Amino acid sequence: MNFSPKTLLAAAGLLAVLGAQAQQLPAGAPAGTTVQCKDGSFASPDTKSGACRGHKGIQTWYGKADAKPAAAPAVAAAPAAAAPAAAAAAAKPARPDPATMAAAPGGGAGKVWANDETKVYHCMGDRYYGKTKKGEYLSEAEAKAKGMHASHNKACTG
Repeated sequence: MNFSPKTLLAAAGLLAVLGAQAQQLPAGAPAGTTVQCKDGSFASPDTKSGACRGHKGIQTWYGKADAKPAAAPAVAAAPAAAAPAAAAAAAKPARPDPATMAAAPGGGAGKVWANDETKVYHCMGDRYYGKTKKGEYLSEAEAKAKGMHASHNKACTG
């Protein structure tokens, strides 16, 4: 069989990744251990994500690959500057930008947007005015009567 140099390079990269993951457990580690935390404790999670939360982080990962298989190194990779931006975009779903959202109908002079979930009210001109998922327009006095407080504790003017 003939393998292209690209195929051989990708296979070598995958073997290097797998070899780096396979480390010997220390003596005294419980059976099935996949991680040792920095505080010396051992755990057996399926993924690294959050494995040693509350234990000062991961000291050594011993076993199972993460649930998502590691991608083989790309031979013809995209520009390096694009990779971090793409990874950051994939890590979190994008939040809508309040500046580009349309405010809920019904606001106006003398009204605040009262967010029912957070118990915070937003003044006219505030970036969240009429734009949170749950809320209603009220007078500032009505919002205060319902136990709400002004965003950043700044009362509305005018």
